[in-house]
Amino acid sequence: MPRVVCLGIIVVDVWAWPVDQWPEKGRLLLVDEIGIGLGGHATNSGRCLAKLGVDVAVMGCIGQDGLGDFALEELQAQGVETTSIYRTAATGTAATLIMVDGAGERTFVHAVGADGEIRPQQLDMDLVKSAQFLYMAGALAMPGFDGEPQAQVMAEAQQAGLTTVLDVVWDATGKWLETLAPVLPHTDIFLPSLVEAQEITGHKDPSDVAAFLLDTGIEIVGLTNGAEGVWVFTANEEIALPAYEVDVVDGSGAGDAFTAGFVYGCLHDWELERTARFACAMGALATTTLGTTTGIKDYQQVLAFLQEREPQNWE
Repeated sequence: MPRVVCLGIIVVDVWAWPVDQWPEKGRLLLVDEIGIGLGGHATNSGRCLAKLGVDVAVMGCIGQDGLGDFALEELQAQGVETTSIYRTAATGTAATLIMVDGAGERTFVHAVGADGEIRPQQLDMDLVKSAQFLYMAGALAMPGFDGEPQAQVMAEAQQAGLTTVLDVVWDATGKWLETLAPVLPHTDIFLPSLVEAQEITGHKDPSDVAAFLLDTGIEIVGLTNGAEGVWVFTANEEIALPAYEVDVVDGSGAGDAFTAGFVYGCLHDWELERTARFACAMGALATTTLGTTTGIKDYQQVLAFLQEREPQNWE
């Protein structure tokens, strides 16, 4: 049985690098590389956890198409359980075009596709309840499931004794808190970017953002801020950590790798700062290659990365 269920968006990415300017309409732009790979919060974090040696299942919805076949094959090849991924004929698998510039910054064009078809009745709640953690991956990008349906699933998981984890995507509808309000009280750990959390709460300062979120009943709030690092808050603790310096190639998947690292630390009952440092290392390594998770190899790689930079903390 899985220790973690990653429930949420499953996306196939097509990326191009480097794209430092958009071509004129009707013209051709030459780039060095174009590739295809898996994206989406559920798949990215699930694969990272599998690479760390965690038994993990990904749950969500894909189309009955070639992109869906590709997603299943990639997940299964990395040891992720896929038996509870639902396939729909109503639409195609979610997909994103990613333009990566020379500095590793990304611009996205996204089709929601089958991620918009997720419904509670499709979910194997027995499988969910067999796990220790439920990661609701990519809220605000699952029309038909966001809001009250997600809250019901999160509440049921909490009642079964699971730790619930939440992350979001940028809300193109601008509804942010209106959509998330039912979900937050059933969330134990919330790991958005600072910019996302500012939109949700209406506050700017990280401490004010965290206070707002902790007041909803969340136990741990982690606010990622790219190259600036991360803030982690509980009711009694505040941790600010800088990002690890690496040669950034592609920022895609860094937040999902961070989440996987954070969940890994919690699974092993690490203290909060150790968990956050491990998560930051995961996020940094994810940026060192093109694609969302190729920069993550295994636990020993992450440990060696940390031992090189902080031998006093990672003997």
